[in-house]
Amino acid sequence: MSSKPPVFHTLGCRLNAYETEAMKAMTDAAGIENAVVVNTCAVTAEAVRKARQEIRKLRRDNPEARLIVTGCAAQTEPETFRDMEEVDLVMGNHEKMKPETWGALAGDFIGETEKVMVDDIMSVTETAGHLIDGFGTRSRAYVQVQNGCDHRCTFCIIPYGRGNSRSVPAGVVVDQIMRLVDKGYNEVVLTGVDLTSWGADLPATPKLGDLVMRILKLVPDLPRLRISSIDSIEVDENLMQAIATEPRLMPHLHLSLQAGDNMILKRMKRRHNREDAIAFAEEARRLRPDMTYGADIIAGFPTETEAMFENSLKLIEDCDLTWLHVFPYSKRPGTPAAKIPDQVNGNVIKDRAARLRAAGAAQVAKHLAKQVGRSHQVLMENPTMGRTAQFTEVTFDADQPEGQIVTANIRGIKGNQLLA
Repeated sequence: MSSKPPVFHTLGCRLNAYETEAMKAMTDAAGIENAVVVNTCAVTAEAVRKARQEIRKLRRDNPEARLIVTGCAAQTEPETFRDMEEVDLVMGNHEKMKPETWGALAGDFIGETEKVMVDDIMSVTETAGHLIDGFGTRSRAYVQVQNGCDHRCTFCIIPYGRGNSRSVPAGVVVDQIMRLVDKGYNEVVLTGVDLTSWGADLPATPKLGDLVMRILKLVPDLPRLRISSIDSIEVDENLMQAIATEPRLMPHLHLSLQAGDNMILKRMKRRHNREDAIAFAEEARRLRPDMTYGADIIAGFPTETEAMFENSLKLIEDCDLTWLHVFPYSKRPGTPAAKIPDQVNGNVIKDRAARLRAAGAAQVAKHLAKQVGRSHQVLMENPTMGRTAQFTEVTFDADQPEGQIVTANIRGIKGNQLLA
């Protein structure tokens, strides 16, 4: 059999994609060949079903390769993948980020190792040492500053896939961002599983706002800093100050809201209520009038009545949300919500998700209409498309320098994009 480099297939979140890039570097250093690595997601039962489906397809397409399954689904239910005849090895989330794991697998490891390499993720206390300089596009880089989650929302399996919250020290983060700026990156995005819990496990327990202010102070040549999904109830005073005073911090926040009804939020074991969400959205926009919001909202959580759903629907307007991620509730084995007897009918869930998406589309249309006639600073992701500070896509009628920030005069709208 001729030697081929490993094939990687990533399912799920941006953090998984980031970690796949780290695995590519480690397998290359270890000399791994003729392998297929599937980095799975466990966020819903549907995500696990898709992983199994993808594994079968990859086995058909790569009959001679060694097939390795890792990621959150491998961590939370290793036996599911161990029992698949297509799979040669199941590897946990902690193991996949260790160079020595891949070093031990170099050569023909089938039959030389246990089929399951999954340790207790809850015993992991340190962040992985991998730092990928420049994962993303040529214009935007993603920096993982946190992993894991200490909270136990009733619908969520992710803490059991990622472990408890661990933070990357601020000095390490700043050093990496300096290297990225030296390489020509004009935007850095801070990512994590529960980003606003950053610092709780570090000496002096700093907050995310402290990290943001430190980055902006110590890396003055970084044009744009962006933060990914946050839990608004955990936002600290320094982060609010950065929103108010730091133009290099992008005016776009993705909020982990999940629902707009207080009883449903309580049953989800969230730590905020709808009034908290509205108050935060209003305050952040008062401090930064050009602020736009994305949000996660779940449709059809168990016990959700039509009136409760209407509260979630109304939250879109009350918080003036623009970019929605709508999730039809999916019963996830191993979570408390899966045991709630009053599950919502699947057709009702589908209808409610469609109504949320329609409301979200209307919000996007409203946002786009307000931009016509304005000028924006746009970071070019390719020669003809870039994004504004609010993360709105802009298409140009002539090629622009990729990776650079250009001034765009908005002249119209096409679909969900602005024309410049």
